[in-house]
Amino acid sequence: MLDFRPIYVIIKMMLMLMFFFFTFYQSTVSGQLCTHRRKCAFCCEVCNKAFGRHIHLMRHKQKYCKEQLISCDVCNKAFDWQSNLIRHKQIHNGEQAFCCNVCNKAFGHKSNLMSHKRIHSGERRFSCDVCHKTFGQQKNMMVHKRIHSGERPFSCDVCNKAFGQHGHLISHKRMHNGERPFSCDVCNKAFGQKSNLMSHKHIHSGERPFSCDVCNKTFGQQKNMMAHKRIHSGERPFSCDVCNKAFGHQKNLVEHMRIHSGERPFSCDICNKAFCQHGNLMAHKRTHTGERPFSCDVCYKAFGRQSTLVRHKRIHNG
Repeated sequence: MLDFRPIYVIIKMMLMLMFFFFTFYQSTVSGQLCTHRRKCAFCCEVCNKAFGRHIHLMRHKQKYCKEQLISCDVCNKAFDWQSNLIRHKQIHNGEQAFCCNVCNKAFGHKSNLMSHKRIHSGERRFSCDVCHKTFGQQKNMMVHKRIHSGERPFSCDVCNKAFGQHGHLISHKRMHNGERPFSCDVCNKAFGQKSNLMSHKHIHSGERPFSCDVCNKTFGQQKNMMAHKRIHSGERPFSCDVCNKAFGHQKNLVEHMRIHSGERPFSCDICNKAFCQHGNLMAHKRTHTGERPFSCDVCYKAFGRQSTLVRHKRIHNG
């Protein structure tokens, strides 16, 4: 009589091994699927394509699966959830449901209010991993990090100059289109940038908030203070590429370059004599008006040019 026990043992072992490998395979695949689902948590209902970020899903839907999106009837911006559309429409309705209890500034989104409140609390929870500078809002930190990376994602479609911030591109484009949306409420002079308007308004207010740390002379504009400080340092960063003469102010270099080019953009409206510098034109016009604004403090003799007064004062100084 044949003994089938060894064969039975072998079959049993094979079945156990098959069960073990099947269980291992099932758990591994399941784990990979779970990991994939965690990484790709946003899934398109039309084509079942999965994405790791909601913004990537939205871009996909706008390009391939538009029928699943809900559009704003005012600006046509698309959303995948009705609740997001409702929140968005508060922008058009002017509805500001979330109000700051410190300054009463109102916001259409709770997340914007929470970001704003960090201004009052001084909380700066987002830190640059390169220089460790801190920020109250994540978007500000992301913009800052482009300084380190050199990334300039916003490019001018006219001259191709690139910028790290969208706001800087908008300001730059006003140079091409001539737009000057910021206007002085005193003299109506218009500016392309708000910062230039704020600096200009110091002329009317008499405010001079920028002070030289060497001689304490004050200025209404920071750029004027920085240019003044070159008098103390002797720095002359603007150099003529024809004769290499250097200047502390860019405007002085521009005026000097007219000597080489022969350009004379300033013309007398009485005798049509032309000049390369505006100051020379003003001095010339005094020959027609007889004005002598520069007076000697010793003998009170008056002159039409300051340089003539300086030469005259050498008589008194010996």
